[in-house]
Amino acid sequence: MSDNPATPALFVGEALARYGFPGGHPFGPDRMDAFWQETRDRGLHQQVRVREPEKAAPSEIERFHTPDHVDRVQRLSERGEGFLDMGDTPAYPGVYEAAATVVGTSVAGARGLMTGQWARAFVPIGGLHHAHRHRASGFCVFNDCGVVVELLKAEFGLERIAYVDIDAHHGDGVYYGFEADPSVWIGDIHQDGRTLFPGTGDAEETGTGEAEGTKLNIPLQPGADDDVFHRAWDRLEGHLEQARPDVILLQCGADSLEGDPLANLAFSYRAHAHAARRLRDLADRFAGGRILAMGGGGYSHANLAAAWNAVVAVFAGADPEGSPG
Repeated sequence: MSDNPATPALFVGEALARYGFPGGHPFGPDRMDAFWQETRDRGLHQQVRVREPEKAAPSEIERFHTPDHVDRVQRLSERGEGFLDMGDTPAYPGVYEAAATVVGTSVAGARGLMTGQWARAFVPIGGLHHAHRHRASGFCVFNDCGVVVELLKAEFGLERIAYVDIDAHHGDGVYYGFEADPSVWIGDIHQDGRTLFPGTGDAEETGTGEAEGTKLNIPLQPGADDDVFHRAWDRLEGHLEQARPDVILLQCGADSLEGDPLANLAFSYRAHAHAARRLRDLADRFAGGRILAMGGGGYSHANLAAAWNAVVAVFAGADPEGSPG
């Protein structure tokens, strides 16, 4: 595929697939392969610019995370055992390198947007939105979303960044990382925290201090379907209209699709196609087309393959209805 900036970038490769936990963990190392097989089956790989993953240096990770957290992950990675949080996120040999690759790849996607290499990019094994500045959480070792936001602010001077999250789980690491930051506008549609990890994301959480009103949390009840999603999306899109963002980040977790083993929403892949299409149009209006999507959660291989490829198809100008997995 050509180097035309209109051609979206898609990051895949063995180094990125290594971010996954062994021993039958829900976030296994086979998730990227399930997505990529569907991409090739649909011929979408011929409509994108396939790029190799990149590994972040510690200094890059520390744009968002504390040095103590980065050091602890390195130590447990070398030891190859133990837990990086309270029990959901186990250490394994090389977990630091795998997590640093997720960060580096999302950073590469964002830098490519800002330097005009491409207008849209997709990182399937990214969107690790639960990690906090000082700790891992919920299968997320480092928060690549948070690192990207800090990069966009520090290196490119952006003052209006939109972060949109349609994963079933609330993006708590991003929300609390930027709760008081008025430059980061958040729109997060998720299952009600009273029924699902991490237990946060109430509608009353709208930002603090100067950032009051820049955050929108829309908790949904278990069983919420595409009709409910569309009503929520209209609210979220109105919020983004106020933001007039310079760039859009999308965490498009597929665990919000019906049948996911770890969540209880009932979207179809068409919800993800709708989100991608509407955000693409918003990005064209306000942000010079710049939009970076990161895969996030999703623990049914068929669901993540369908949802993520719907996003890729929209970015590539292809048919998102084409033979989902």
